[in-house]
Amino acid sequence: MPLFFQQHINGTARLAVWRIAEQETFFRESVSVDTSIAHPQKRLQHLAGRHLLRFLYSDFPIQDIRIADTRKPFLADGSFRFSISHCGDFAAAVVSRDFRVGVDVEEATPRIRRIIPKFLHPTERDWLESDAAGGYSPDAPADDWKPFVLPTLLWSVKESVFKWHGDGGVDFSEQIRIRPFEPGSEGVMVVDFLRGEAQALTLHYRIFERLCLSWVVEG
Repeated sequence: MPLFFQQHINGTARLAVWRIAEQETFFRESVSVDTSIAHPQKRLQHLAGRHLLRFLYSDFPIQDIRIADTRKPFLADGSFRFSISHCGDFAAAVVSRDFRVGVDVEEATPRIRRIIPKFLHPTERDWLESDAAGGYSPDAPADDWKPFVLPTLLWSVKESVFKWHGDGGVDFSEQIRIRPFEPGSEGVMVVDFLRGEAQALTLHYRIFERLCLSWVVEG
């Protein structure tokens, strides 16, 4: 079983990452496929994500998942709050009976530098390029993924907050602000969500070489 990472966050919130190594037939034993997904890899990701929901909670009603206008999957009866993310051969999911949640998994590549000005506020970019953060340089060599891990993590964190919010219409640069933190292979950071009534969110993260995982569980 290619379970890559698992964590029970609290009494009702559970998180897992799956390394996808199976064929579709493995997942179809417990999960029905969305026939509108034509691309084989995207279809596998879709199946793996929903398989994780059932893995985390055996009574999760996968058949009742609906898709909101914002593309966020949800359960109409609110029996579970959940979030799913896919990246390459990985799928991640977080499920809670009580709290709003968000999860994101990303693989560090040089492509991230093209969107840094779009999702990071100038103050965040200044921190990213400071000695305190490790001194990321936009001129980092494209044949090395290591310099791009931290900016990829910052993108993942903002994606997790976006999914936690769930209603779309969020300006990543202006309305999701990451406070300075001490980077490591795992840790916690505080993010200010500034859409509507401002609130501070606690984000957790783990870095597995070039794979960045982040999640938020907030009431």
